[in-house]
Amino acid sequence: MLVLVAPGQGAQTPGFLTPWLELPGAADRVAAWSDAIGLDLAHYGTQADADAIRDTAVAQPLLVAAGLLSAAALGAYSFAADTAGAEITPGAVAGHSVGEITAAAFAGVLSDTAALGLVRKRGLAMADAAAITETGMSALLGGDPDTSVAHLEKLGLTPANINGAGQIVAAGTLEQLAALNEDMPEGVRKVIALKVAGAFHTRHMAPAVETLAKAAADLSPADPKVPYVSNKDGRTVASGTEVLERLVGQVANPVRWDLCMETFKELGVTALVEVCPGGTLTGLAKRALPGVKTLALKTPDDLEAARDLIAEHTA
Repeated sequence: MLVLVAPGQGAQTPGFLTPWLELPGAADRVAAWSDAIGLDLAHYGTQADADAIRDTAVAQPLLVAAGLLSAAALGAYSFAADTAGAEITPGAVAGHSVGEITAAAFAGVLSDTAALGLVRKRGLAMADAAAITETGMSALLGGDPDTSVAHLEKLGLTPANINGAGQIVAAGTLEQLAALNEDMPEGVRKVIALKVAGAFHTRHMAPAVETLAKAAADLSPADPKVPYVSNKDGRTVASGTEVLERLVGQVANPVRWDLCMETFKELGVTALVEVCPGGTLTGLAKRALPGVKTLALKTPDDLEAARDLIAEHTA
């Protein structure tokens, strides 16, 4: 059984969209999206530097656009209002953080234009929330999850992402993160600052929830056409309305990717493909889902291998 997953913020790198825009129709599609949301996605995906694409308001729509383009090139997503035109039907879809919006499009809950319009408003709202207080996020490598969570709470930090495979992401003020660097939880090998501009999935994002709720109220979500696995609790969601509600609330609540991977196991996953810019989630899956074949779409050169893998793991 194939699971199609979409990465979250921090996966972007300068120029990563360049080879994807060379595919037939891709440049025109991205130009239309750019006009629709008021953001030059092609510029940011090809020419902008690391600091420019670190901006939350830029990074989030850029990641969703890349995920949709790469999935469509793979044959696992259609730009129609639903998934009927797709050549490949995943057994389940999921996304990490902002990648949940990409996954919602994969599942047919939102059209590509609706997904990009929503993520544009999400990115702007979260950037505004992040500007209120200087905050950030850092990944903890190694250690016991329960011990680490208790230690983070002692420092006033939030375990914003519990990713499984021995990785927890802490979020809070820059002062709190500096204290974490000096006082790591027992067993943690390393603390790595992430390329994000705020303490996402914490109380610091509460101002963005109301803005996103208003934006979501204008949408008409469809029910998922394939199982959609939610970051909230790792469970599948059958209602499009509930998917949208969870997308709104998840902005200020922790990502439980560990529970998502547990659900992949329960569903019988045998292969996992991560859309562009892939790498982070396949890395976690290699450690947490032994025996599951994984592939990350980084450039169009990866498409043939991905199709071969999918052919082996779909009915």
